[in-house]
Amino acid sequence: MGVLQGLKPERVMYYFEEISKIPRCSYDEQKISDYLASVGRNLGLEVIQDKALNIIIKKPAYKGYENSPTIILQGHMDMVGEKVDNSNHDFSKDPIKLEVEGDYIMAKETTLGADNGIAVAMALAVLESKNIAHPPLEVLITSNEESGMTGAAALEPQSVTGKILINIDSEEEGTILVSCAGGERNLVTIPIEWDEMLNNKEIYEISVSGLKGGHSGMEIDKGRGNSNKIIGRVLQRLNREIDINLCYIEGGSKSNAIPRYTKAVVAMEKYNVEKANAIIKEIEKEFRFELLSTDKDVELSFIKVDDKRDKVFSKDTTQKTITALMLFPNGVNSMSMDIKGLVESSSNLGVIITTGDSITMESAIRSSIGSLKTYIANQIRVLAENIGAEWESTSSYPAWEYAKESYIRDVFKDAYKELYNNEINIDAIHAGLECGLFKEKFGSIDMISFGPNMYGVHAPGEKLSISSTERTYKLLLKVLEKIH
Repeated sequence: MGVLQGLKPERVMYYFEEISKIPRCSYDEQKISDYLASVGRNLGLEVIQDKALNIIIKKPAYKGYENSPTIILQGHMDMVGEKVDNSNHDFSKDPIKLEVEGDYIMAKETTLGADNGIAVAMALAVLESKNIAHPPLEVLITSNEESGMTGAAALEPQSVTGKILINIDSEEEGTILVSCAGGERNLVTIPIEWDEMLNNKEIYEISVSGLKGGHSGMEIDKGRGNSNKIIGRVLQRLNREIDINLCYIEGGSKSNAIPRYTKAVVAMEKYNVEKANAIIKEIEKEFRFELLSTDKDVELSFIKVDDKRDKVFSKDTTQKTITALMLFPNGVNSMSMDIKGLVESSSNLGVIITTGDSITMESAIRSSIGSLKTYIANQIRVLAENIGAEWESTSSYPAWEYAKESYIRDVFKDAYKELYNNEINIDAIHAGLECGLFKEKFGSIDMISFGPNMYGVHAPGEKLSISSTERTYKLLLKVLEKIH
């Protein structure tokens, strides 16, 4: 143990620190998958590691619980890797730098990975223990949840037998989730037509920074700035008032994270530089006023760059790119009329990249109603068709609909009441949980999702409450004890 030594629950904290040392961003999960498999084998338990790197570890029932129903404890092994602009952290090899401040475990320069490392740590602590009362257990740790839930999608149904699943991938103590939004990724690819770079033009870089970002489901209703959409407004204004050619654009890193930084490289005549600078300063003031309550530190920069390129985007490609940025649906689309405060459907323009001869824009759509998810996707598709771009839908996953009757929900309600003399909150979430895929894959399966308090998930500075983790783990143990 190191930074977390002495914190409770001790074995949960031990495993959380251990997995924080292992690279585990989406698509880079071989090492964490192998580690989990080795832990299970070292405990003498049955381990399944499939081709998608999913891990299933099976533990027989505690004495006296042999006739209890099998329980699936479930979380995912991957994390979103985001860092502050000046960080040298390399997610492919560097351990997460854990810090403890008061009641919080945090990583100041990067994401913490409590989403969903805390589920992994709790599950391993239960598997390791010899004195925790529990039914037969199947610990299911899936791969690549954050970038499309492809691990859950690839899972062979026969690998697990349990019909009750406890998902430990929520972020609010005292609440159990019983429904979630479905989602999909949309890609729009704009082909680049090139023009010759003229000698009377100079190259400038425009960037948007200083934004909070966050989870594109959990924080989509917070009114936070999206750097990709913001730079679209900047470029549209410049292109309307002066003559510019785009040369390059990139922004965001994950479709399910609200982008915090975007930059565009543009070419313009020397005599327009002063006017462009004035326009950008004026727009920056507008954004600071608009985002005063959510992103007051938003910043636009405009700097000349020593760029010797000999070609730029054509005016047509420049205009098509700006049109896409301006018209791409983003933010809350509709609110639920059944559950107060719940976002019903939304979209997040999360990533823009320029590679070779094309610009690709990637968005994450979420909705608890399938037809609204399709509607937003069709908006993007029509936009792509009207600017001569390619459109593709990827990584679609279903919503998890509310079940009127649930044994595991009732057990959680009773256990919470016994422990804390209070009623547990029953809620739904505007974010993707693998429960939707499990329902589709396994049919009749009884599920809930819960977890400890986390803040700033998917953004640098993400933090996890220590006391909440301890209480949440006690609740899990009480629930396992009661399923007898």
